[in-house]
Amino acid sequence: MKSKVYFTKEITGDSLVKIYQALGQNLTGKVAVKISTGEPGGHNFLNPQLIKPLVNSVNGTIVECCTAYRGKRYNPKSHWQAIKDHGFLDIAPCDIMDEEGEIKLPIEGENHLSGYNLVGSHLKNYDSLMILSHFKGHAMGGFGGALKNMSIGIASRNGKAWIHSVGKTTSTTKMWFFTGDQDGFLESMAEACKGVIDYFTPKNIVYINVANKLSIDCDCDSNPKDPEMKDIGVFASLDPVALDQCCYDQIMNSTDEGKTSLVNRMNKKHAIHIVEWGEKIGLGKREYELVNLDEEK
Repeated sequence: MKSKVYFTKEITGDSLVKIYQALGQNLTGKVAVKISTGEPGGHNFLNPQLIKPLVNSVNGTIVECCTAYRGKRYNPKSHWQAIKDHGFLDIAPCDIMDEEGEIKLPIEGENHLSGYNLVGSHLKNYDSLMILSHFKGHAMGGFGGALKNMSIGIASRNGKAWIHSVGKTTSTTKMWFFTGDQDGFLESMAEACKGVIDYFTPKNIVYINVANKLSIDCDCDSNPKDPEMKDIGVFASLDPVALDQCCYDQIMNSTDEGKTSLVNRMNKKHAIHIVEWGEKIGLGKREYELVNLDEEK
């Protein structure tokens, strides 16, 4: 069977709650809501007031980890300031998961990362996981969606270096010497996702992508390019491969003339390969059925 991907063009707090409910998989226990809290200077990250109803509906804690690059979120102190300044502490509890170190998650059957992923140690405090992503471009990955948010996003600072270097180093200074293998990087992100999914099990994870402010640059960019194409809407699935494939398809097949820069960015970085590899290692299916919630009104 094809995986279902739900869609609504409405980008509101209520529509986020509605699309989560449409998935039919209620998150239980202590729920981690993984977002990008945004690099200071940037302005495209998910608006706290937009996501507040959804986060509060699951009694969620917004979770993040420190960055591998030396920006304002490289260490916990300045990262906490960014979280506060961007308004996330005003809407829900927040947690920098690698503030007190990291843990290893085993990865079965793959070898880019030598069988393990490094994630923030606080991950063990949660029972369920919501991957709430801003779908947009990315300078290194081509696009950032559910798979990137689950891999690089949940990785500790050292874990990010491990993924970026395709398992060559955990040093955030040395990793830049090992960034020439683009497909290996994309495959390593998918492999890191496998560790997270196996840890929580699929029944305890949901995935939501908000396709708005479609810049070619990530929320980790302190000076991102302005979006050139119009907002699309909100997508959700229990299958992260199908979800990212669907969002990619929506951009590639769009009639919006402003898509050119984003399409070029995704093509240049072979962005779709993370989805191809994700399917190959069993994270989900690329074939999907799109369910338009707007047509069910």
